[in-house]
Amino acid sequence: MRIFFARTFAIALVVILSATGLWATGADEEAPAVAADKKYVTDPTSGRVFTAPEYGGTLTFIRPRMPKSTDTWFDGGYAAWAFVSPVLEKLSVGNWAINREEHGWNTTSVPLWASKGALAESWEISPDGLTYTFHIRQGVHWHNKAPMNGRELTADDIVFNYHRYLGLGSGFTEVSPPFAGFESGVGIESVTATDKWTVVMKLKEPRLFAMDRIVDEYAIYMNAPEAIKEHGDVKDWRNLVGTGPFEMTDFVEGSSVTYTKNPDYWAYDEKYPENRLPYVDELRYLILTEEATRLAALRTGKVNYAGVNGSPAQIISVDVLESLKRTNPELVFWPFKYRSDNSFGMNVSKPPFDDIRVRKAMQMALDLETIYSTYYKGYGSTKPQGNIADTVEGWSIPFEEWPEEVKKVYTYDPAGAEALLDAAGYPRGADGTRFKIVLNHYAPYDATFSELNAAYWGEIGIDVEVQITPASEFGPLRQEGRFEMINAELSGASSPAVAFPVYVSYNPGNHAYVKDPDFDALADAWVRADTLEEAQRLTKEALMYSLERHWAIWGGEMPQWNVSQPWVMGYNGEIWLGVGQNDSWFARLWIDSELKEAMGH
Repeated sequence: MRIFFARTFAIALVVILSATGLWATGADEEAPAVAADKKYVTDPTSGRVFTAPEYGGTLTFIRPRMPKSTDTWFDGGYAAWAFVSPVLEKLSVGNWAINREEHGWNTTSVPLWASKGALAESWEISPDGLTYTFHIRQGVHWHNKAPMNGRELTADDIVFNYHRYLGLGSGFTEVSPPFAGFESGVGIESVTATDKWTVVMKLKEPRLFAMDRIVDEYAIYMNAPEAIKEHGDVKDWRNLVGTGPFEMTDFVEGSSVTYTKNPDYWAYDEKYPENRLPYVDELRYLILTEEATRLAALRTGKVNYAGVNGSPAQIISVDVLESLKRTNPELVFWPFKYRSDNSFGMNVSKPPFDDIRVRKAMQMALDLETIYSTYYKGYGSTKPQGNIADTVEGWSIPFEEWPEEVKKVYTYDPAGAEALLDAAGYPRGADGTRFKIVLNHYAPYDATFSELNAAYWGEIGIDVEVQITPASEFGPLRQEGRFEMINAELSGASSPAVAFPVYVSYNPGNHAYVKDPDFDALADAWVRADTLEEAQRLTKEALMYSLERHWAIWGGEMPQWNVSQPWVMGYNGEIWLGVGQNDSWFARLWIDSELKEAMGH
């Protein structure tokens, strides 16, 4: 009875304080109330009020699946996103102290101006753009774990890692497969240590965006050289040693991963500089593959957070969102839009999608306005975008400025779609069907949306079978081109550096299997652009080139929602602090233990 009353009282206080304006939030739900005698802080980046930082406790979050290993040399971004970012660090990290109106860290954009030095304290570029000098932070120590045993990080450690990733020395001659695009795009000739604290990188030719990628390429994390020399790699989590705020201390296959606080971590809270990080004693992520299980964990307070970081555990369905709001009004919802996961990709190297008339017809067959006003209950936007969001000023082209010939394809026109299919040589058969295709649907996402679109395609004679594909199978299927059509195609992205290479023939992320030498030439010119204006011009040219060829089907853009418990403090809806640095910010959050206990957890 006491626990029930305390929880009810805490929720009631939430409503009272919110109504009187004593608690400021920017999320969908009101922030939690706290006892009157507790100390408060005002977040200097957002103006929100939190209870004062405290140390201790466990922060638990959700992941739907596990990567193959903890070695980013082999598993690239997925190992980084879902395993190592609490343990390992990069040369840079997002600036946690930046005003959230300037940059919210809730999009895929990672501008260099919004980042700051991590393992590299500072850096500079030579006037000719060929020499990059990094000053390594002193006083950073590897975890007190064999074989490093807490020794200090040096420039030689940084050199060793770049040599390993790019095959540039230290016994390494082969470029890591996930970094082939980085190697060709940046063109690093050499990496050397000129003294104990200085690393010098030489480029083959100037690159406008080389610094962004060098300091924060999605999976170039710094591993312990002695661990790799001793074991050959760090695929086994037991051999993972880093400089980060946590150590990985337990791994249960298919169940959970536990990280323990690094007591000797070098960094302090950027917002409250007197506080050494991390705040919590332990991070723990649970592998919960079924949505019903994930929702039950949220409802019962078993987990503190569910969101986009690493692999999707965020709320995608409007029905689920509204259900959680009804049953658990104390949960805090953080809406964000960082791209369209509702768009569809096609393998344009195979019939029928090698014909642009088919691609246009499938776009024209969709009545997105009706789907969004009914099924999505008015949430979201159907305004067409290319693979770069029209909100990225200077880099994108708003729909209003597209050529009329391109714009008209995005108008619901089933009759026009049928005429295109007839002209492409796909008449209706005796059963009314023109052809059959399989749409591989990424299991964590809302399958009903794919099925609704499949119904529209059925009306113009295209029989689309929606196959729910497990997350573990979807990646390899897409990477190897074993598909006709997929959902979750990249559109409306907030980062030109992420979106631009999508259709480059030699890019492993070219999931449409476009082989277009003219587009490749645009990409090659882009990486060699020597002014910002030239890079922006080429980006827009490439964007329009892809739009005119309709290499993707626009499916509209829905907000998604990260969810946190009311006792999680210091959170403003962030999803990462750098490319692939999905868990770095967990070190900067704290638990209001008094409120958590008062609410019965």
